[in-house]
Amino acid sequence: MLMEASALPLTPFRRGKVRDVYVVDDERLLLVATDRVSAFDVVMAETIPQKGAVLTQITAWWLKQLESRVEHHMLSADISEIVREVPRLRDHERELAGRAMLCRRATVFPIECVVRGYLSGSAWKEYREKGTLAGEPLGKGLRESDRLDPPLFSPATKADEGHDENITVERMRSVIGGERAGELERLSREVYEEGRAIAAERGIIIADTKFEFGGVRSKTGDEKVILVDEVLTPDSSRFWPADVYEPGHGQPSFDKQPLRDYLDSEKRAGRWNGNYPPPRLPKEVIDATRDRYLDIYRRLTGRSLNTDVSH
Repeated sequence: MLMEASALPLTPFRRGKVRDVYVVDDERLLLVATDRVSAFDVVMAETIPQKGAVLTQITAWWLKQLESRVEHHMLSADISEIVREVPRLRDHERELAGRAMLCRRATVFPIECVVRGYLSGSAWKEYREKGTLAGEPLGKGLRESDRLDPPLFSPATKADEGHDENITVERMRSVIGGERAGELERLSREVYEEGRAIAAERGIIIADTKFEFGGVRSKTGDEKVILVDEVLTPDSSRFWPADVYEPGHGQPSFDKQPLRDYLDSEKRAGRWNGNYPPPRLPKEVIDATRDRYLDIYRRLTGRSLNTDVSH
């Protein structure tokens, strides 16, 4: 079942480019990953079938793998359990199957915690032009897609609209405090290294990724840091097939690359200026993008996506 937007009998909390978030109560939120897709910070008119379920179920799978490393926000991604906990959703069980996650509510830190294991994307662009990343110098002679040892922690400011901005760790400290900044960097590195090792066993390179963290109050009143939002998905990470990895140029990736390639071709042809509204997407682009999401889900989890609701 395709979902462009949700309309649930809960109080809306926020609507992002992909996720609709609802308030369940003072301590819980419901995250719903729709099938909306964005590229170059523009949300497309068309949806990508099963994309929302892939994002939710990959996050749920990763959080179970990472529980020994980091505390997280997920309470359940099983729709039957969610409906038992939130009976108001009973009439929406089928449409929410696979794409909904019941979560602990946290105060999210206004920082994207980016970990780069390889030089790619915006990091490569800045390095190629200036020899820096977020204004800080990197070693000379690096090539596109080169592995970075150790991985680089490069925080960014969060942006609901437009581009996130790469910032220095020093600026991150000024925003959230030195102790908290150090904790977020430590957790980001640990989760990335664990995720990278798990993915490598499956023939996948996690070139880079971004995490978000939030604070929750314990029963004693102390604040604990937990991992929130999506984790190691093809929307938040760059996944490459290890068997064809070759530094010195861009790599094929398991994400919405077919969509980006199509939009790039429309820009070059002068048919799109990069702003809203975007061009219409041909069926073959939608299908190819869907297939990429389903492929990375299978490769990581070892199973095909199943969102059937059992009654």
